[in-house]
Amino acid sequence: MSTFTHTVRIYYEDTDFSGVVYHAAYLKFFERGRTEALRASGVHHSELLERDEPLAFAVRKMTTEWVAPARIDDVLEVRTRFTGAKGARMFLAQEIWRDETLIARADVEAACMSLAGKPRRLPPDVMASLTQ
Repeated sequence: MSTFTHTVRIYYEDTDFSGVVYHAAYLKFFERGRTEALRASGVHHSELLERDEPLAFAVRKMTTEWVAPARIDDVLEVRTRFTGAKGARMFLAQEIWRDETLIARADVEAACMSLAGKPRRLPPDVMASLTQ
C-alpha cells in the first residue's frame, strides 16, 4: 500500500526546556499523520460520526521507537502506511523523518468502535478505502 506524508513543524510547545521534542509530542504527530492519511483515503472522522450508527477509531495498541531527537523549528515528515485491516481493526506503520534522518517509528493497531465503546466491524466502504 502507498505511503501518505504529512508535514509538521516543531514549535516551542512541542519541546522540553532544552528545545528537544518531548517524547509525548510524537504521539500527536503520529495521530495527525493517521488522520490525514485517512482523509486522503476518503475516510473522514466527521462522516463516520454522522452514520446511522456513529463510529470512531480508538488506538488499541501502539509500539513506538525513538531513534534520533528532533528540535525546535525542525520540519518533519510523518509517513503513514496502512498495512492491513481485519474485522474491527486496522493496522498502520508510521515513521517520522527529518530530511534523511529517521526520528521515530510506530506500529499502530486501531479499532473501529461505536460511541458506546463496542468494537464494530469496519464498514465495507471504509475497508475498501483502506485497502486500495
